[in-house]
Amino acid sequence: MTFADDRRKELDCALVSYYFRHDMSDRSAIEWTDATWNPVRGCSKLSAGCKFCYAEVFAERFRGVPGHPFEQGFDLRLVPQKLNEPIGWRKPRRIFVNSMSDLFHEDIPIDYLAAIGDVMLRADWHVYQVLTRRHERMHALLTGPLRWMARLPHVWFGVSVENRKHGLPRLAALRETPASVRFVSMEPVLEDLGTVDLSGIDWAIVGGESGAHARPMARDWVVGIRQQCQAQGVAFFFKPRAACSMAARTTSSRWSRRRVSRRRRDGTFLGPKPGLLAGSTCFGQKIRPSRSSWNRNRTSPRCAAGY
Repeated sequence: MTFADDRRKELDCALVSYYFRHDMSDRSAIEWTDATWNPVRGCSKLSAGCKFCYAEVFAERFRGVPGHPFEQGFDLRLVPQKLNEPIGWRKPRRIFVNSMSDLFHEDIPIDYLAAIGDVMLRADWHVYQVLTRRHERMHALLTGPLRWMARLPHVWFGVSVENRKHGLPRLAALRETPASVRFVSMEPVLEDLGTVDLSGIDWAIVGGESGAHARPMARDWVVGIRQQCQAQGVAFFFKPRAACSMAARTTSSRWSRRRVSRRRRDGTFLGPKPGLLAGSTCFGQKIRPSRSSWNRNRTSPRCAAGY
C-alpha cells in the first residue's frame, strides 16, 4: 500500500468519524436550502444530468465501510429510522427532501411515500422542497393516491431540467401537477434551453456542474434563462459555486476573464452570493466579499407564497 493509499484511508476514517459525531442533515451547504432530510438513500441513473451525480460519488466512497450510512454505496434503500427527523427540528427551516435520492423513484412504495408525507403534514413549521427527475410518477401520484400531499401549502414540488430532450418534458408535466409552489432546478445546465415556458412556475434555480468531470456551461445560457424569468415573473436563483468550479475548466471566455466582484455593463452580475468565503478561487480570481448578487432581490418564492 502506497503513502497515498494510506492517506486516503486516513481521510475516509476521519470523514466517517465526523459523520457519526455530527448530525449532518440539520444543516446544508446547498445554497438554496437550509437542511437535508433523507428517509431514502440511493438512486439510479435516468438521464444526462445524472452522469456525474454528486450523491453517487459521495456514497460510493463508503461502500463496504461497516456501520456507515452508505455501507451499501448508492444502492437504493429505505431508511425508516430517519422518518421522524424533521419533527425533532424545532427551528423552522427549508428542508431539501431526499438530497441523496429521488422521492419518486419507481422502487419506493406508495405507502412509504405516504408516511413521508404524513411527517411533512405534522411538522408543518418547516418548508419542504421535493425535487425529482421522475416527473411521470410524480404527476400520477399527486393527481391520484397522494393528491392530499399536493395540497400542503408548505410543500414545494420541483423538477430537474438539464437539457431540452429530458428536461423540458419534465417542466411541462410539473405545470400540470397540482402543487402550492412549483420550482425548477436547472442544474446542471448542459445546453442552451432556448425559449422556456415558465407559466405556473414560482422559482427557478440555475447552476453549472461541479466536480472533477464538470461539463462546461456558457454564460449566455444563464443570461437567457434569467431574462425569461424576469419577463415571466419567476423568482430566479443563480447557484454560483457550481459555475465557479466549472469556469476554471472552460476557455470560452470573457466571462472567465472578468473580475467576479464586478457588475457587467448590461446590469447583470455573475459573482458569488454574499457568504462565500473570501480567498476562494472563482473564474481564476480570488473572491472578494461583495454586496452585489443576482440573488439580491428575488431568491425564492417565499414572499409570494406567504412564508
